[in-house]
Amino acid sequence: MRIGILGCEHMHANGYVSALKNIPNVEIAGIAESNELAGKNFAQNYGLKYYKDYKKLLDEDIDAVIICSANVKHAEMTINAAKAKKNVIVEKPIATTISDAEKMIDECNKNGVKLMVSFPVRYEPSVKRAKEIIDSGIIGDIIAINATNHGKMPGGWFVDKNLSGGGAIIDHTVHVADLMHWILRSDIKEVYAKMGTMFYDIPVEDSGIISMEFENGTYATLDASWSRPESFPTWGDVTMEIIGTKGAINLDAFAQHGMLYSNNIKYSQYLDWGDDMNYLMLKDFIDCIKNDRPSPVTGEDGLFALKIALMAYESARENKVVRW
Repeated sequence: MRIGILGCEHMHANGYVSALKNIPNVEIAGIAESNELAGKNFAQNYGLKYYKDYKKLLDEDIDAVIICSANVKHAEMTINAAKAKKNVIVEKPIATTISDAEKMIDECNKNGVKLMVSFPVRYEPSVKRAKEIIDSGIIGDIIAINATNHGKMPGGWFVDKNLSGGGAIIDHTVHVADLMHWILRSDIKEVYAKMGTMFYDIPVEDSGIISMEFENGTYATLDASWSRPESFPTWGDVTMEIIGTKGAINLDAFAQHGMLYSNNIKYSQYLDWGDDMNYLMLKDFIDCIKNDRPSPVTGEDGLFALKIALMAYESARENKVVRW
């Protein structure tokens, strides 16, 4: 299978290329990036062919693309990839507007190609195990979830609302909103949010608290922020305290790590030793194409997560509860 990379603006592009190189019978056809310096450096680092115009890469004999551009470019790239009959896995958030997300879903359906949204946290073994326990009924009905997604402030295009769609809220809400939707199998009823710029001198929010009520009656809260300092040993966390009528689960999605202390670096580091969620996600994406299975994480899943983030922005802006 031949796969192209569209854009390397998102840092996850590096992890995806490394993961693809470990999957048998997969060839990376090239990297397309309009920023010539960044694109050529990326191509050289990984031994890939470079394309300045992503449409030239779409003209090649490839089976799928991974879109790792700035958020605002996701819709255009996905729609053109679908028209070129290429399967798509797109970085989160799926888009920056509901309208764009719906157009992406419609175009992929129209052209008979797979659309998958990149939510690799679903593939963390601890997350999968938690879902298995919940599905078994051992902890009863879920009545509440208390979650976090903290991280470092990424800078660059992430703090340019015209390219990202927002700040920490759109960046860090969607992962956990997807997990909640996946676990609860329930639509959202209402959202109330507060956000601010508390840690950095940037033009977008770096912190936020979101309270949610789902249609099935489950209440949830999420601390989505860029609150980790530059010296923090890893990028952040994803944690969930899941409360059921018969028990509870405390989940730390990225607990598989050891500590490195070295005089060659200015601070300690977490070194992951466990399963590679990018590898597991991409392997599943490739398998769904080969065996013509439904997309493991659909465009509709991505649309739901985006909806939560946009409801949070509206709630904070209007200082009111927002109902869908």
